[in-house]
Amino acid sequence: MNIGDSDLKTTGIALGGNTFGWTADVAQTADILDAFVELGGTLVDTADVYSAWAEGNEGGESEAAMGQWLEKPGNHKKLAVATKVSQKPGREGLAPENVRKAAEESLERLRIDQIDLYYAHQDDADVPMDEMAHAFSELASEGLIKEIGLSNFEPDRLELWMEVAKDKGYKLPVALQPHYNLVFRKDFEAQRQDFARKWNLAVFPYFSLAAGFLTGKYERDTAINGDRASMVDVYVNDQAYDVVDALRKIASAQGVTPAAVALAWLRAQETVAAPLASARNVEQLEQIMPGAQLELSDTDLTVLTELSKGL
Repeated sequence: MNIGDSDLKTTGIALGGNTFGWTADVAQTADILDAFVELGGTLVDTADVYSAWAEGNEGGESEAAMGQWLEKPGNHKKLAVATKVSQKPGREGLAPENVRKAAEESLERLRIDQIDLYYAHQDDADVPMDEMAHAFSELASEGLIKEIGLSNFEPDRLELWMEVAKDKGYKLPVALQPHYNLVFRKDFEAQRQDFARKWNLAVFPYFSLAAGFLTGKYERDTAINGDRASMVDVYVNDQAYDVVDALRKIASAQGVTPAAVALAWLRAQETVAAPLASARNVEQLEQIMPGAQLELSDTDLTVLTELSKGL
């Protein structure tokens, strides 16, 4: 499908690049990207801040790892590339000059001539909306980026960006990247889905698998340990485990993983273009990619939707 009103297209699942240059080294990154293309993937999503959280990293590692694959002849034609600005240490915020420098640095790390989809990664209250919207529009008019996306803005600020851009004749964003999954629904469905529908924005949910909770690897009444425990704990409650139990049952009947079923549910939701999911190796990728094609029955969709209502 087309991404909003643009001629960029996406299908199935979008590949998250947060593991690249971190838990997936340069060689593994290349293997994952090769496999993703082979399995029908069309869009890879990263950010300049990935993976500044890891010891010894400063951000830009994901883009640099991807760049070694993208610079090979013909590879960028195989995949649309999305990246983001505003969180990388030393490149925080959305001041116009910072946005421009960040885009130029991302292009250099990615080793491409144009970013297909460039996101404002989070809002910047210190910069007038007109300046932010104009900065991204100007990058597009100069060809440094092709399309614009928004992520981590409050609903009123999302609306303001679109209204300002429309009134001033700036290029309009075509994509929205919200936090949305089977056990975290209200924030998007109550506050952002109507906005995406109104402006014909393609929605690319992040944390589609709830930091791994929806893969089914965690057991009810068992303490969650490990590096991601704090991220997973925010989703944990009895109702959420009921959802996981249903995912396991549907997955078993379909011969796929619970993760693939969770991604298929997201794909079936109105305004969603493709859920984002990442992998640190080809084996993990192969477990989630069936979710790009899986069509759940009306009964299965209803069961999951009802079990997760209110989350």
